[in-house]
Amino acid sequence: MTGTDRGGAGGAPGPLLLGVRHHGPGSARAVRAALEAARPGVVLIEGPPEADALIPLAADEDMRPPVALLAHAVDEPGRSAFWPLAEFSPEWAALRWALEHDVPARFIDLPAAHSLAWRSEEDTEGEDAERAGEEPQAGPGDPSGASAPELRADPLAALAGAAGHDDPERWWEDVVEHRGHGGGDGAALAPFTALEEAMGALRETEEGGGHDGRDLVREAYMRLQVRAAQRDFVGAVAVVCGAWHVPALRRKVTATADRALLKGLPRTKVDLTWVPWTYRRLSRSGGYGAGIESPGWYAHLFGAADRPVERWLTKVAGLLREEGRTVSSAHVIEAVRLARTLAVLRGRPLAGLVETTDAVRAVMCDGSDVPLALVRDRLVVGDVLGEVPAGAPAVPLQRDLARVQRRLRFKPEARREELELDLRKDTDAGRSRLLHRLRLLGVGWGEPAASRGSTGTFRETWRLRWDPELSVRVAEAGVWGTTVLAAATARAEADAVTARDLAEVTALAERCLLAGLPDALTPVMRILADRAALDTDVGHLARALPALVRSLRYGDVRGTDTGALAEVAAGLAERVFVGLPAACAALDADAADEMRGHVDAVHGAVGLLGDTSAPGHAGLRSRWQEVLRTLSARDIVPGVVRGRAVRLLLDDGALAADEAARFMGLALSRGTPPADAAAWIEGFVGGGSGGGLLLLHDERLLALVDAWLTGVAGDAFTEVLPLLRRTFAAYEPGVRRSLGELVRRGPEARGRVTTAGLGIPGFAAGLDTERADAVLPVVRLLLGLEGNAPARTGLDGNDLVGVDA
Repeated sequence: MTGTDRGGAGGAPGPLLLGVRHHGPGSARAVRAALEAARPGVVLIEGPPEADALIPLAADEDMRPPVALLAHAVDEPGRSAFWPLAEFSPEWAALRWALEHDVPARFIDLPAAHSLAWRSEEDTEGEDAERAGEEPQAGPGDPSGASAPELRADPLAALAGAAGHDDPERWWEDVVEHRGHGGGDGAALAPFTALEEAMGALRETEEGGGHDGRDLVREAYMRLQVRAAQRDFVGAVAVVCGAWHVPALRRKVTATADRALLKGLPRTKVDLTWVPWTYRRLSRSGGYGAGIESPGWYAHLFGAADRPVERWLTKVAGLLREEGRTVSSAHVIEAVRLARTLAVLRGRPLAGLVETTDAVRAVMCDGSDVPLALVRDRLVVGDVLGEVPAGAPAVPLQRDLARVQRRLRFKPEARREELELDLRKDTDAGRSRLLHRLRLLGVGWGEPAASRGSTGTFRETWRLRWDPELSVRVAEAGVWGTTVLAAATARAEADAVTARDLAEVTALAERCLLAGLPDALTPVMRILADRAALDTDVGHLARALPALVRSLRYGDVRGTDTGALAEVAAGLAERVFVGLPAACAALDADAADEMRGHVDAVHGAVGLLGDTSAPGHAGLRSRWQEVLRTLSARDIVPGVVRGRAVRLLLDDGALAADEAARFMGLALSRGTPPADAAAWIEGFVGGGSGGGLLLLHDERLLALVDAWLTGVAGDAFTEVLPLLRRTFAAYEPGVRRSLGELVRRGPEARGRVTTAGLGIPGFAAGLDTERADAVLPVVRLLLGLEGNAPARTGLDGNDLVGVDA
């Protein structure tokens, strides 16, 4: 029989070597057909032999590929490797066939204990997302004149080039994936015979007949395992491995020589298990070195019993309909015709992905690549996430995480999705705590995002996506504890001890509150109080305060006792008030910009902290306003900080408009250097603080800026222009346009359009409550309060009861 009639050691029949392309549906079908024809007594598969005990789980009804074998070092879980398998992977087809026919199956690649230790010695721990001992896959490039390393990296590109094709993927589809099923044993084994001959010819072209040293060791180990199987099992021995290795496994090498290659290999203790995988991580674009371009397309080819083109284009039409595009049955029929025509014109045996994509673009997408990008993302690559049975080995932390996910009905998904959580609901609050705890542990299942519907503290928005590598992060986090709660608590306590500055500790306290870690909050707060008492850097204190105040707000909605936190926050604020004026003196431009950010942060924190947030610390707001007055009046304080202090006082109503205009007039007087005046303007109306609207509605301030700017000397103007451009470029286009119109009209015309008789031009003489009440029905409708009784407002912002601020 072809493939088995070559002599093995001692004259015994040689093994049935089935060289494959990993994740190739054509190879998977051919492997199954060959095994059916040969009926071997044992099936040997490229993979870590430590996973032999996990093979029976592949028959579990809860095992749904794509999945991967995960191996990690026991003492360093981050040192790991994956062996991904999809339903259309030849190795998976071999496993399933062996289990269905009660035939022993074994993995025969170099043990993970050696490969991971080897990887550590070569300092390549960062490659854990790639398959250990990955096989060469087809890829782009011209293989003509390729060197030995290039052949090893992409042998299928070399074969495609020899056949006159410039696209290895399309060549592989034509000769393997679109190949029809033949009859008889010879037809089943023919593709393997041809591929073995081709790979043998390629390997003969390598320099000196040698190749990668790791390959030599792996192939020596595989030859030893094949010999052992021939000795221990009755019947033929079938070997499913990468086609690149077939010539080496066929080569006659003594067992002594093979054992010599394996002598002295480094070794480490490893654990293995099954983990879910995704099509996205199976693709090259996902960073997997042995990946393919289109796992979703290959899964379709493998699963389609007949008429693959028609079924594929029907899927595409369904997706586009879901996205609101008008796609009818007539579109599908026309697209099928066009794809077939393109295949004939291009000399292909069957319309492939290129032809179907061209047909979809022309017929269903009106020539646009925008909807086509959706088709590629959702179907050609796909977001399928595999599943593994609950009985698969796992670290205790992984088991606890799975239990919590089931309790919260929080199933991981491969597709990126956005999740809105209402923290007033128990389930959503539990999900929030879980996500925050995982982030503390370095398991980035979700990332916080800005909420669209509300800025209240009772809502959170998360962007979620479960990547297979997170299984490694969970294994790494297992050193902190056996449950998510215990592990996150221990990690937070350790991070507090090793935090480099005060801001890190305050941020950690905030995360402890978000994650619901009361046992960790106590030691974190103790360390925070100690650090705050010793830190004299005002910048550090100013950076730390906002996180503490945010934590107080989070505690309110989560029902956490934040009394100690409020005490520390208020004390921190007092220390900032004392040290800030001196810290703002004699700063260069960069330091002044940084200090302006600190002033803004402290101002926002004081506004949230309130006057009575902690016993003994009443009147914080009024004391902060005194600090701002001090900053605004000191000439040694940089202009950008003085201007910001005046603006904050004006916004708080602690400074009259006339007084603000006086400060601006002084700052923009002829005796002030132009650069200092421009910095003052930037502090007052720049930084995205709504300064453009202020100038738009208070034309006296605009007139002051206009008069100063027109009086700047020509040589000084070029110096201040970049600063002014940065200030005004931050305004909305509409605001800039309106300001330009006011300036174009000139002072006299601007005065005619202002409201007469007021202390502040552009504003009415008093509050018009009737006009304000007119918007309340719309506000109630937007907030979902249309069923409430009509309400009036005194314009103090406190009458819309029940609306979270």
